[in-house]
Amino acid sequence: MSLINQDQPHPATANLKDMVRLRYGARDLTGFPKVQARQMLAGGHKSRFRGRGMDFDQVRIYQPGDDVRSIDWRVTARTQTPHTKIFSEERERPILVITDLRSPMFFGSKRLKSVVACEISAALAWAGLSANDRSGGIIFGEQHQMDVKPRRSHHAVLQFIHGLKDYSTKLLDLQDQPPTDRYSMAEILDEARHLVSPGSTIFIVSDFHDLNDACEQHLFALARQGNLNLCHVFDNIEQHLPPPSLYAVSDGAQHTLLDTSNAKLRERFKQAFEDRSLRLRKLSEKLSAGLLPFNTDDTVMSTLRRAYGKKRNSRRGS
Repeated sequence: MSLINQDQPHPATANLKDMVRLRYGARDLTGFPKVQARQMLAGGHKSRFRGRGMDFDQVRIYQPGDDVRSIDWRVTARTQTPHTKIFSEERERPILVITDLRSPMFFGSKRLKSVVACEISAALAWAGLSANDRSGGIIFGEQHQMDVKPRRSHHAVLQFIHGLKDYSTKLLDLQDQPPTDRYSMAEILDEARHLVSPGSTIFIVSDFHDLNDACEQHLFALARQGNLNLCHVFDNIEQHLPPPSLYAVSDGAQHTLLDTSNAKLRERFKQAFEDRSLRLRKLSEKLSAGLLPFNTDDTVMSTLRRAYGKKRNSRRGS
């Protein structure tokens, strides 16, 4: 674990206390998209498996092999034909959060994308646990990855959160060095495919800066395994360059001056972001995947509540 004083956290690293505190707000995030559960374990979500369970589903004509305890005697008496009650069983839906903490995430005008990504990931993990599901995650850093197998345990979420903080801190340690990321987005997705259990709800938290055709193939495979959701983290500067002037910029190895008064440069910069955002939208539609944009200027919980909050669900049902 990091030795940085947790009472005085560095603003460029994820705050452990803040991520733990997100467990309270995450209790309101009950509106995750429904997915057919495939794990034969008790959980908090309905599945298409039918049998004895908590929630009534339908009545149908009795068929050989049906449990006689489920006969609906009222319908049977009225129709003079044996009918059986069918129940929708509750199944477990594991939550797996895949977090990108590679060097390009160490960027932001007010708050770093890496810090925001850690908060998103922590909130989603807490929300899964609050829904009585197994929660876990995979963190990809510059050279290493950390796997936390989904478990219905506070210890699993806390282990994941400690990993987020440690990997966030490692980015700070590398700020004066050239980026040497081991993983591409395609490699991250390929690795995730081997760790995702069928029927999982999968969240990928990233800026998707290196999204390409190879990534799309892996995303299609992940979408077939479970319920896929893309959390796109971006900063305002990625949409629009700062006011015209000369700015000193560096990638950790090289230093140069950026002239933002160049109209063509500003337009190319803006277009690159719009192209990536459009590709993500089209891809999410093809995959029937969720897409949540997270601006680093906004609070994480406000964005999550708009998507998955209780009030949103009540409006749906009204």
